[in-house]
Amino acid sequence: MKDLQKITRRITRTLFFSQVNVSAGLILIATVSAIVGAELSGKATWAGVPSAVVLLSSAVGALVWGIFMERAGRRKGLIFGLALGAGGSILAGSAVITVSFLVFLAGLALLGLAQAAMQLGRYIAGDIHPVEERGRAIASVVVGGAVGAILGPLLVAPTGQFALNAGLNELAGPFGAALVLFSLAVLINFIWLRPEPAIIASEIAKMSVSADGDTSTARSISGILHQPAVIVAVIAMVFGQLVMVMLMVITSLYMKGHGNSLGEISLVFAAHTFGMFAFSIFSGRLADRIGRLAVIMIGSITLVGACLASMLPPSVPALAAALFFLGLGWNFCYVGGSTMLSDQLSLSEQPRMQGTSDLLVGLASAIGSLASGFIFASSGYRPMGVLGAIFALVSFLLTLWWWRKWKRADSGNVAER
Repeated sequence: MKDLQKITRRITRTLFFSQVNVSAGLILIATVSAIVGAELSGKATWAGVPSAVVLLSSAVGALVWGIFMERAGRRKGLIFGLALGAGGSILAGSAVITVSFLVFLAGLALLGLAQAAMQLGRYIAGDIHPVEERGRAIASVVVGGAVGAILGPLLVAPTGQFALNAGLNELAGPFGAALVLFSLAVLINFIWLRPEPAIIASEIAKMSVSADGDTSTARSISGILHQPAVIVAVIAMVFGQLVMVMLMVITSLYMKGHGNSLGEISLVFAAHTFGMFAFSIFSGRLADRIGRLAVIMIGSITLVGACLASMLPPSVPALAAALFFLGLGWNFCYVGGSTMLSDQLSLSEQPRMQGTSDLLVGLASAIGSLASGFIFASSGYRPMGVLGAIFALVSFLLTLWWWRKWKRADSGNVAER
């Protein structure tokens, strides 16, 4: 048992450091992708296309990696996915130098696939831990995004200057740094992500007193999605993502229209990022201690409050508070939903269904990003707050319904808490 514990700790640390590198690389690229998109296309209206390509590629990639990992293993899937990220960094960086918009988008598509592979890393961590420790394990990988979110922006200016000193376009610098970060992530997983996590997950399942260790049969995706607890978990993640992205992506334009400086906008987004990641360990521990359903309900109500707060008269403190709680509510829904979904799946169902879930979450991101522009242009910022509050309230009410149903059944099953 001690050897098994050492292995699970090593794999979890490996996934954490991988998340740090990948998150930093993706944020590096996201910082300049809109500028690059406008420059390479020659049209400012196309500045949002690069972000949309990454989101859509990541959404589709989630399902692809789920199927691939089910057949080839988690380790191979993650290493191959991160290697595609390194290749995408090369392709996108070279497109900046050669001024090719289509090649740039192709590179971003590969980076979206890499992002999808790494996002499944949280499930890998959860699956190799007992049910009662699963929330903390998933949260420990998610919190790696916080470190990457801090590290990534700090590298933009120095890497741009490095590219200038080398006689290249300064916008190529961040892509060179992303190449290094993705390559490090590949190396980290190649060395330390062993043995195959699915083998460890199988051992953990055999030792567990829970029934979710049964891997004799695998249900179809449609069969799994008919399970109420799965519906609650997926809707918590999908609606949490939709609400968060819908408000987040348009806030900078809203603030700019009210005369706020870039420094003030950055302050608001720093508060949002802090809310998204800084409390991941706390939300994971809560999911293990008071239950997944309770954490999802806390997250949903927090999202409702954040959306309503965003409708207050615009000021930097008010928007910073609203976006902080927007990030915090998303975190609780994301960690609670991810943990609850893992609880409902047998080993043979996990990669495929987890990939399907992330596909839906990715599509929610793309829809939220695209819809925010249309809603803002036609109706303004406040209607998005109303719509976001409605979506979050639906998630809360659905979770409350299932909680009451579970309480009446008095099943006592930790997997559906």
